[in-house]
Amino acid sequence: VQLQASGGGLMQAGGSLRVSCVASGRTSSVYRMGWFRQAPGMEREFVAAITWNWSDIRTDYADSVKGRFTISRDKAKNTVYLQMNSLQPEDTAVYYCAAQTSGGSYFRERNFGSWGQGTQVTVSS
Repeated sequence: VQLQASGGGLMQAGGSLRVSCVASGRTSSVYRMGWFRQAPGMEREFVAAITWNWSDIRTDYADSVKGRFTISRDKAKNTVYLQMNSLQPEDTAVYYCAAQTSGGSYFRERNFGSWGQGTQVTVSS
């Protein structure tokens, strides 16, 4: 599975951005996609994940973004979005999308086998 992230940029605090991640290749085996972020000098951390099967869709969020960020999926376009509202300077990071085809929890990056290249999001105060 190949992932291509896009949509990052520079935004003032309080603003909104949407980042996208297009999946290609053997996407039929993917059942979960997630967003992680890495701020300068920090470890990469979980942001949000969307999990689906034939009947249900589940979303999960880190506490730090809950109520501000929304993850969604366009199945026809093999694309996952992360809508980020009420952005704060502490949201500044490189945002990575990832795809999971095997088992494991949604918040551990080691469970995601495919990663996009990352897109920079910078929030100024």
